[in-house]
Amino acid sequence: MISFTCDYTQGAHPLILEQLAKTNLIQEPGYGEDSFCRSAREKIREAVGCPRADVFFLVGGTQTNSTVIDSMLRGYEGVVAVSSGHIAVHESGAVEFSGHKVITLPAFAGKMRAGDLKAYLKAFHADASCEHMVYPGMAYISFPTEYGTIYSKQELTDIHSVCKEYGIPLFIDGARLGYGLASDAADLTLKELAGLCDVFYIGGTKVGALCGEAVVFPNGNAPAHFFTTVKQHGALLAKGRLLGIQFDVLFTDDLYMKISRNAIEKALQLKSLFAKAGYTFYIDSPTNQQFPVLGKAELEYLKGKVAFEIWEPLPDGRFVTRFATSWATTQEQIEELSGLLLKV
Repeated sequence: MISFTCDYTQGAHPLILEQLAKTNLIQEPGYGEDSFCRSAREKIREAVGCPRADVFFLVGGTQTNSTVIDSMLRGYEGVVAVSSGHIAVHESGAVEFSGHKVITLPAFAGKMRAGDLKAYLKAFHADASCEHMVYPGMAYISFPTEYGTIYSKQELTDIHSVCKEYGIPLFIDGARLGYGLASDAADLTLKELAGLCDVFYIGGTKVGALCGEAVVFPNGNAPAHFFTTVKQHGALLAKGRLLGIQFDVLFTDDLYMKISRNAIEKALQLKSLFAKAGYTFYIDSPTNQQFPVLGKAELEYLKGKVAFEIWEPLPDGRFVTRFATSWATTQEQIEELSGLLLKV
């Protein structure tokens, strides 16, 4: 059975596995102090155009989000996100577990609007009883969003400007960053994105690595003792080389963006297949996550033949589904899906 359930159903890119095997018996210090991590950091600094950037390698997305947020907020502060944001919905309350409230704003096509953020911050600080409330200490967005949409350069600039006006950092969750930047709809580069936030991370788990995310503080602005905070959150690998090797490979010869592009190309083919078969989409996504709307009969037919996710039910009895392509999706898988849709 073919699977489009998510973008991390496969292991790792073959070049990563090759390098892991090749370097296996080389002795190196632990906790990210090895030569592979040092090399990967330098390559990432060059790729993001920030020579002074602080770069840390963490084990996974949930740990990364909760660690970064906890490290940058005071005990009485919370983080502002949209209602559909990953930290607000799909991380089992990890941010709240660290003692920080997720303050939600309405989402529009999965995105935060700068105007809404500004209105909220303005109203909060104008409230005479704000000392009795959780202070908004950070803004969080993801690129792409949970619905596969991406922010334009102008949208990101506007949100960052609001954050600067109110003196709070902007954190960009980049679990699928490669798929956002590789999209035909993207109008900004990795270097431009790095200049429009205070911290972001480059997702590896969903973009070719076995595991791991690279946290980047573009201006060398990592919080004091961030390494210690990472360890407290269980996000530090003793054998940090495993993460360093993977990101060193991903940022050699532009591999990260090349394999991200494969996901976009296959997603566009998948999108075309559903459209030609007469299906509508819940949202117009330009990235690797697609959300066709299916009825009960279609769900029953596809059951056991192709794996995908049911995202949410609709009032009319149909369902929003999610089909996700990845760096490893093949043309054969797309063609097999095409054959199935022709028979529905």
